[in-house]
This record gives sequence, structure tokens and C-alpha cells, in this order.
Amino acid sequence: MNTEDLGTEPASTEAASQVELMARAERAILSLSPVLLDLVVAFRDRGESLYLVGGSVRDALLGRLGHDLDFTTSALPEVTRAILDDFAEVVWDTGIDFGTLSAEKHGQQIEITTFRSDTYDGQSRNPEVLFGDTLEGDLIRRDFKVNAMAVELLIDAGGAAVEGRFHDPVGGLADLAARRLDTPAAPEQSFNDDPLRMLRAARFTSQLGFGVAERVSAAMSDMADEIKRITVERVQAELDKLMAGQAPWTGWNLLVKTEVAEHVLPEIPGMKLTQDEHRQHKDVYAHSMQVLRQAMDQEEDGPDLVLRWAALLHDCGKPATREFKPDGGGVTFHHHEVVGAKLVRRRMRALKYSKQMVGDVGQLVYLHMRFHGFGEGQWTDSAVRRYVADAGELLPRLHKLVRADCTTRNHRKAQRLQRTYDQLEERIAEIAEKEDLARVRPDLDGNEIMKILNLPPGPEVGKAWSFLKELRLERGPLDHEEAIVELKAWWAGQQSEQ
Repeated sequence: MNTEDLGTEPASTEAASQVELMARAERAILSLSPVLLDLVVAFRDRGESLYLVGGSVRDALLGRLGHDLDFTTSALPEVTRAILDDFAEVVWDTGIDFGTLSAEKHGQQIEITTFRSDTYDGQSRNPEVLFGDTLEGDLIRRDFKVNAMAVELLIDAGGAAVEGRFHDPVGGLADLAARRLDTPAAPEQSFNDDPLRMLRAARFTSQLGFGVAERVSAAMSDMADEIKRITVERVQAELDKLMAGQAPWTGWNLLVKTEVAEHVLPEIPGMKLTQDEHRQHKDVYAHSMQVLRQAMDQEEDGPDLVLRWAALLHDCGKPATREFKPDGGGVTFHHHEVVGAKLVRRRMRALKYSKQMVGDVGQLVYLHMRFHGFGEGQWTDSAVRRYVADAGELLPRLHKLVRADCTTRNHRKAQRLQRTYDQLEERIAEIAEKEDLARVRPDLDGNEIMKILNLPPGPEVGKAWSFLKELRLERGPLDHEEAIVELKAWWAGQQSEQ
């Protein structure tokens, strides 16, 4: 790969690392030739340049290039549209007012944006969109140096393959080799233009395992309250990307350290104020990050955001419920799961999460302490049924959350907790062999209740159904005649009370 604008000469060790990165990128770009050859030719024949850019270049250098490719071009949107209509299987308007069009061919998605040189008003994150005429002008406006590199796509001398010419006017390759996030311009200017970039910094630390430059961290601390300019929908999207990363605790450490977290999810830094009851962790915050790690270790099919959010927030109710024991023997957090579930639901609703997401995460937080009653004595079959019924479809996640929460420096105690939970799962399996625990319902349905009690549809039918549901949980499945006898006896008691 040819190189231009590589910036300052790196130290020898960094130079070796950069050579290796460039080799990875070259292999990745060559692999795209079958898909992109005709596209590159089409832009060339119209006298326009085409560049792989931003996160796609960064990922190519890291050897993790995916199926979504970002490009920038000198061509105006109408020219790009004409080229894509001839090239792709499907074309759609991603944001034509911003100069962006998308297309798909052979399973490869591409997004092409005309050179930009936006200006910001300093009040919102919405720029005045201006099309630029240089690659350098487009790159320097980007969020971080590692996202401000480009590879100009060219056709080789034989006309049969795509080759690249590397452009790095702001030193992104050196930052990538050093695993560092820094801004092309002064971070204060960058974050003033778009405060969302502060959350993106945290997200990239989680996704890529990079640290941030000291000046970036300092600017985030100084400008933390600027994040309030960002809509909650955009905040939610960035937080989910952070949580889906390989090390979300690193992103939260950055947000808590710089106090940005105080403005987006204050319950998380709030946990740093509270030492847990065992005094084995520095604080509840550290414990929660450990639980998050251990929950992620149990994931089977990629990131599970419901499980991760529940693990992170399961103890967020502890600060509000902390009480010191009178003899100085420690602290208690009675009913913190109830308080925490309310806090989670309120915060996630404020962040515009879906009703399903709010309900699932809140219910896991609410239920995460229920298991500890099992270890205090043998649960009845009824208690096991209620545990399963209350968890519903969340039961597999609840298993993982509770196991992740068994954190202690006392190895024997940790093993004992895990064995106790093994016993609970065995009890669930034993009862499930006899009963349909996944769908615990009354032995009589609503139509049968109305017929037996001669009732019209209404609230009385609902009360009868609830009675039978509780009976089912308490005693297990009843035969049909026994269920009718119990229903009639309950109804007679209801009538006598009126």
C-alpha cells in the first residue's frame, strides 16, 4: 500500500507496529476487489476519487473489517446516486441532505458520503452541512484521529484489482499503534462541536480496548455538563454500544472519572459512595463491575444487553437503603432490590428504552436477591414454582445474574453459594419433569370459570382466575374436578363476605 501524509516519524517500535497494521489493511482491501472493482472504476471514469474512510480504515488496520463499509468521495450526491444505481443490487437514501447514500451488493453494505466541511453553532450537535472539496478538510472534522484516516481506492496497473493509497494527515496511525484516543483538533473544540463525542470516547474504550489522551480526559471533565445538549435517544444508542463492547467497565470508568456519567446515568457513580456489606470490594461500584464481567463470561451467543444492564445496575438501590449496624459491625441494604428496580425502571424510561427492555431489566434487578432465601432453608415446591413463575422467560438470565452476583474473596463461601444455586436448579428441573413450569396457569380457563360460576365477563372473573393461579402455584396441578370444587368453595366464601 502506498502512503501519503503519514505525519511525524514514529519511534522504531511504533514504526514496526505501524508496518504490521498497514500489512493487515492491505490484505483486507485486496479481499474487497471482487465486490468493489466495478465501483472504483465507475468513480474513476467520472473523474471522481473514492476513499475508504473512518471506522472502516481503523478496523482494516486492526484486522477486523466487517461487512459495512464507509466511504467518502469528491463526487456530489447526484453523481454518487447515478453510479450506485448502475452498480448495486439495492440503493437507499441514508441522508441525502447530508450527502450520504447507501447500497448493498453481494451481501456487502456500503455507505458513501460526499466530502464534508461542516460548521457547528455550539448550541446543538446538528451541524450546518457544507460539502467540501478536499479529503483533508473532511478528515480533520472527525471525532478522533484513529477515525480520521483514509485509503484512496485505485485500480492496479493490470486493471484487475483494487489497491490503496493511505492518507493520514492527523497522525491516526500512530495513535492506533499506541492504542490511544485523541482528537484531531483541540478536544474542547471537538466536544463543543458535538458533545456526543464524549460518550463515543467511552464507547471506543469499551469496543477497542483503547485509552484516552490526558487532554481528552481533562476536556471531558471540564465539559461534562455539555452532554445535556444531546437528545436522550442518542445517549441511549451510545450507551448500548458501550455496553455491547468487549470491556464496558472501562467505558464506565472513564465516564465516572470525568463525571459525564452524573449527567446520563447518575445511579452508577452513586454506587461509589457505598461500601458493600462484606467490605470485600472497594465499593458497590467495583462489585457491580465484577458482576458485569462474570455475567458476560456466561454469554453464549454474543452480547446480551438485558443481562449486561441488569448486572451493572442490580445493586443501584443500595445507596438509598444503606444503614449502619449499631455495633459498628458493618452496613445493611435491606430491600435494595425493590428500590433498585424502581430506580432502573424510572431511569430507563427517561432514556426512552422500550417497554420490554425496561420491564425485563427491572424485573431481573427485583428478583436477583430472591435466591438467597433458598440457602436459609429448604424451599417448598410452592416457593420454587413462584421463583420460576415470577421470572418467566427471564429465568435463564436470572440464573446467570445470580451466579455472577456470587462474588466474594472467600473461595469456600463462593463455592458454597454456587453449589446452593446448583441445588435450586436441580429442584426446578425435578418439578419441571412433573409439571409445565414454563407455563404455570390456572387449571380452569376464563370461559370455564364463567360457566361454572354463571358469571358474565368482568372483574369477578379476573379475581377467580387469580385465585386459581395462586392455588396452582401453591399446590401444583389439580385434576379438573378438584379445581372446580376449590373454585366453588372460594366463590362461596366471597359471597358470604358481601
